[in-house]
Amino acid sequence: MSIRQFPPLRLLLLALLVLPAALGAQVYAQTLGLAQVLEAARQNLDVSMAQQSLAAAQADVVSADRAPFPVFTAKTSQMYLDKGINGNQGIGGGALGQKNIDKSGGIDWTWERGNKRNLRTQSAKQQALAAGADLQDMLVTQQIAAAAAYFDLLAARERNHEMHLLSRSVLQLSKSAGLRLKAGDLSTQDTLRLEIEAQRALADARSAQLDQQRAVLLLQQITKLPINLNTWKVTADWPTIQVQAPTQGVLQTWVDQRADVVAARERVTAASAALELAQAQKKADVTLGGSLDHDPRVSNRMLELRLSLPLIWGYGYEGEIGRAQAQLAQAQSLFEKTKRDASADLQRLLEEFSAALERETLYEQDILPRARKVAEQAERAFTLGASSLTDLLDARRTLRATLIEAAFTRADYAKAYEAWRLRTTPVLSDTR
Repeated sequence: MSIRQFPPLRLLLLALLVLPAALGAQVYAQTLGLAQVLEAARQNLDVSMAQQSLAAAQADVVSADRAPFPVFTAKTSQMYLDKGINGNQGIGGGALGQKNIDKSGGIDWTWERGNKRNLRTQSAKQQALAAGADLQDMLVTQQIAAAAAYFDLLAARERNHEMHLLSRSVLQLSKSAGLRLKAGDLSTQDTLRLEIEAQRALADARSAQLDQQRAVLLLQQITKLPINLNTWKVTADWPTIQVQAPTQGVLQTWVDQRADVVAARERVTAASAALELAQAQKKADVTLGGSLDHDPRVSNRMLELRLSLPLIWGYGYEGEIGRAQAQLAQAQSLFEKTKRDASADLQRLLEEFSAALERETLYEQDILPRARKVAEQAERAFTLGASSLTDLLDARRTLRATLIEAAFTRADYAKAYEAWRLRTTPVLSDTR
């Protein structure tokens, strides 16, 4: 009997053959790298709130850049509710236009003097520019935080991998020690010490796995990505080791073009425009108006022209001007403080970058290779009976500590490098 005689069976077998390959292809359908992390950080909730603040500031510009609306007024007057003194002055009959009523319709419009509209619009525009700079600063801040969480995840994965390799190696040594104990080549005490060391290695491996999961949760919180290490392929986008860190120090151009400094500077300009607007209140706005009157008892077309303005007596808007002056001084102080903080922050980033680079170079090229070599030699010598258990345990403890320190050192260098790059790359690209 042939399978071709049963098409459903053929389809089932074909599905069973194709399904494993399809599942294998879906295991790493999602890729998580530094580029994906930085892009996701640009769309998190903190950035979204900064974007909404920018949209609100831009809407303020639209509302500020308009003149006062004209006011339409309609009224009636001179309506006699009785016949009057002469007995013939009543409202009268007929349509509304024929009645003995004074009817009036007119428009009044306020003329803003003292350049108030332009000053109001300028202040709103500067606030919108400050909100845009705040958004840019939030983007950089969130990307730095996301990159730090990503490198912490890479370090945790690397430590987890190394700890599991180390635990398997210790377990093999423990099994070998059991055989040597049976052969009378190793004491019971040394065998127990190796078993204890194997259990410690397993505990370290479990701790490393927990640290990895914590790093995943932190990265999920910042990026809102549904990261699953079982189905996501995490690429290790470690930065290359630089030959040397920048040595020219922090340039003033970098400080002046930082987003937080730009935002503070724009707020000074906005506060200055707000002060001029407060001072412009001393120029009273004039309200101009006109109306057409109709009274069949007098005339069918009568024109009325009006002009009104407030009499500023006894008060020169000292309160509004004083408040605007205080806010301008506050904005200037905040600007100076922001510049100092930005300079100190860049200097800190530069020093951290230089120190992390030196430390990473030392671990990568000297300390870690030597620790691995010493541990391998100690294991080989102990297996051949050429060294004591104490030497082996010391070598393995040194390797374990070195692996942990190397993972953290690499992550510290990557975070320092990426923070320095994100804080200075836009400036460097703008100045080229």
